[in-house]
Amino acid sequence: MAHQKLILQIDFRSGLPIYTQIVNQIQAQIASGILKPGDQLPTVRALAEELRVNFNTVARAYRILDEARIISTQQGRGTYITEIPPPHINEKLRKETLEALTHRYISEAMRLEFSKSEIRQMVSDQIKVWNEADKSENE
Repeated sequence: MAHQKLILQIDFRSGLPIYTQIVNQIQAQIASGILKPGDQLPTVRALAEELRVNFNTVARAYRILDEARIISTQQGRGTYITEIPPPHINEKLRKETLEALTHRYISEAMRLEFSKSEIRQMVSDQIKVWNEADKSENE
């Protein structure tokens, strides 16, 4: 399958390294089912060009994903999403994805000059809203 599904958004102002953003976003897309085993990723060069980042940055992200057995690069054929990783790897990926999302949210809120207490309160308020919505759905 082609790589039309892969949509990455790089935040050049984020404190998170670009290769980490690529790894986290690919992991998140696998965890959410957007990317599935057997899906083909773009070549390192094509993705670097598309994202307007250095070739070595994408190569590093792919190397990390390959070492975690999330992707497999087959010489002459391309780079593919591997089969679903074992539960302990999947849980680690989920945690890393949540950590990256949280980092991105807090960094952006701080950049917009919200205080830590305002951020903390907003997260708390939103969790309460979702809990209330869950309760009303289950009644």
